[in-house]
Amino acid sequence: MHVIEEILEKYVRPGLRDHGGNIEADAVRDGILYVRLKGHCSSCPSAKYTLESLIKEEVLKHTDVVKDVRLLEEVSEELYDFAKRILSGR
Repeated sequence: MHVIEEILEKYVRPGLRDHGGNIEADAVRDGILYVRLKGHCSSCPSAKYTLESLIKEEVLKHTDVVKDVRLLEEVSEELYDFAKRILSGR
């Protein structure tokens, strides 16, 4: 997983941070890297495009350990907290 983190830090995170986002590697199982998008990227309608055009492309280019990258699509705690603040008027 160390190699994956290095790839994400060097090639993926800078592009996501420019838009207020981040990425978290969850696990590699059977050659598939599962990731979560964080921050603004977690609720972005273009998340699947970002996965294909940036994340997957960079990861596959820089390692042969991973054969595919998949997005874990779940509501993050950040998004729940954001929604609670909006609904409570804060």
